[in-house]
Amino acid sequence: MAGELILIIEDNEKNRKLVRDVLQVKGHKTIESETAEEGLKLAIEKSPNLILMDIQLPGMDGIAALKQLKAEAKTKSIPVIAVTASAMTYNRQTMLADGFDGYHGKPISVKDFLGEIERVLASHAS
Repeated sequence: MAGELILIIEDNEKNRKLVRDVLQVKGHKTIESETAEEGLKLAIEKSPNLILMDIQLPGMDGIAALKQLKAEAKTKSIPVIAVTASAMTYNRQTMLADGFDGYHGKPISVKDFLGEIERVLASHAS
């Protein structure tokens, strides 16, 4: 799968650039936000195929943002992958129980990261 629009919600510029570069090399289109609040607006306006959500964001955190995405008719069906360095606080089971469609820890392993993206996109393909 290539050509999908993926929204990256990540406040760290280096992490955002790495994810953007990896996705664009694989043929995906990307849009980006540094905050959950801005990301929510972009999700409603652009209807991305997938959202990559950092958990620890300034202002609203990724879990609160996910709840808003799932409560909004226009965005509730968009799959969301949690991408977090908080391996101790948040584990895969917690993230999936909170409603995320996938989970990947930081620092990202490019091969595993792309595998998780492809898995989630494939499971939500229409």
